[in-house]
Amino acid sequence: MSNRRILSLWFPRLGAERAIRLDPGLDRAPFALVREDGNAQVLASLSARASEAGLHRGQPLRDAHAMCGELLTRPAVPHREAAFLGALHRWAGKFSPWVAQEPPEGLVIDLTGCAHLFGGEADLMAQVEADCADLGLSVRAGLADTLGAAWALARHAGHGAGSHRSGDAIEQEARATRAKAGKRRHWERGGAAPATAAGSAGSGRIAPPGRAHGALAPLPVAALRLPDETVESLARLGLRRVRDLTGQPRASLARRFGTGLVQRLDQALGAAPEPISPVAAPPRLAVRMTLPDPIGLEADVIAALDRMLPQLCRRLEDAGRGARTLRLEAHRTDQSMEWRHVSLARPSHAEDRMRPLLVTAAAEIDAGFGIDMLRLEAIRHEPVHARAKVGHLDAGRAVAERLAAGDGIDDLIARLGTRLGLEAITRVHPAESHLPEKGALTLAAAWSEPAPAWPVGGPARPLLLWRPEPVTGAEAPDLPARLRWRGRAHTILHADGPERIAPEWWLDDPDWRTGQRDYWRVETEAGERLWLYYAHGGTMSAGWFCHGAFA
Repeated sequence: MSNRRILSLWFPRLGAERAIRLDPGLDRAPFALVREDGNAQVLASLSARASEAGLHRGQPLRDAHAMCGELLTRPAVPHREAAFLGALHRWAGKFSPWVAQEPPEGLVIDLTGCAHLFGGEADLMAQVEADCADLGLSVRAGLADTLGAAWALARHAGHGAGSHRSGDAIEQEARATRAKAGKRRHWERGGAAPATAAGSAGSGRIAPPGRAHGALAPLPVAALRLPDETVESLARLGLRRVRDLTGQPRASLARRFGTGLVQRLDQALGAAPEPISPVAAPPRLAVRMTLPDPIGLEADVIAALDRMLPQLCRRLEDAGRGARTLRLEAHRTDQSMEWRHVSLARPSHAEDRMRPLLVTAAAEIDAGFGIDMLRLEAIRHEPVHARAKVGHLDAGRAVAERLAAGDGIDDLIARLGTRLGLEAITRVHPAESHLPEKGALTLAAAWSEPAPAWPVGGPARPLLLWRPEPVTGAEAPDLPARLRWRGRAHTILHADGPERIAPEWWLDDPDWRTGQRDYWRVETEAGERLWLYYAHGGTMSAGWFCHGAFA
């Protein structure tokens, strides 16, 4: 018999309670998270109040509102719930170094040789429940020799085996027929099995070593992690509990329900191996400073940063990572918290590249009644390659290489991004297209490399381009002497052209359905230098248009 001990943790209200932690006011009424299911919205995660109101997971939102008019809902955010489960993964590391996630709401902990450090298995589970209660989370735990048994105890211990159709349960029958139910043993013909002493004894969530069979026997067959259709098929045959399966011929079960049923049963009972693949929690690169007395001056915050930032940079360098986004948190004495994010154009663990950005962010923090703790975290980081250090003789060459590598531009982008946002800073790259609108690509400067050399010797293009605007007063293909554009009359003094540009025949661009264009560079008497073209007409009518202006 294996000496392994597996703890399965299930957080049945993870999504809803995560939202309640962020906004405690949501717990004043029934609350649920909603997800899209085809063309309908269904409940994805419910609070305790919502469950008490009779709502259940997977219920259509319209039915839930009909049952509970005061229901509050928010859209589910799967990636944030996954990040929260990752935080619980790090928390579970206090009980054992072997922790694995069971998305979207579970954790698996290999407690082999660890339970005695917490006073035994019962005390350890009590510690788990106490920690989760402090975090405002509901948790159900199961402890057994195998992963399947621990999973079953965590999710089904204490639950009866329900009927697959309504009207078969004893309590739903008329009073006159209820007295004969024991003689008829109607549960053998598809009804729900009555509760027994064995069932109540199996409600414990700790299976003693070597006794997984006795702990699993009173549980419903759904505890074996079977598909819903298999559970329904077994229920129609009267096989509702695990003990009903253990007494059946295995060959008959495999022939009728497939080998998956037998495999799950053997895994839960320990007859078949089921490996656990623990994954180390992602590195948390952060430092914090708890202050003996509250501070409120900007200079004090910067002084604290000067002590925290070198530690964070050393951790980043040791991990071979470079920070891309930093989060500065200021925890106030009134239990409130304010934070600021700063981003770098390139991942780096250099202190001199981060400090100017953090100083700018620190100036925007409101100290309130005083700050008693500061926390600095690299919430986004990427691998960086090690660089060789140079001596004094190579200092000039190193500076030249640093400038040539674009570090100065990267620092400028980071500083501007702190004020404007990195998404607002863009750079232009040449594109492989002869169409004016597609001749260049606009990319985010922080996530792209500098543009290569632009092609030279091509036709002149205007500095400003806009969607083609119609020009009136000219009908013929020949360039007119006078035209009207944007409500004003213009007299053409000089013109250069035409330059014929054909559409991309392999693409259906709505702007180019007017066919071939003849472009002209014209100068008006008002000094404007416009880019006009005559569209010869395709699927749309011909005419004159203004497409841009030269500097």
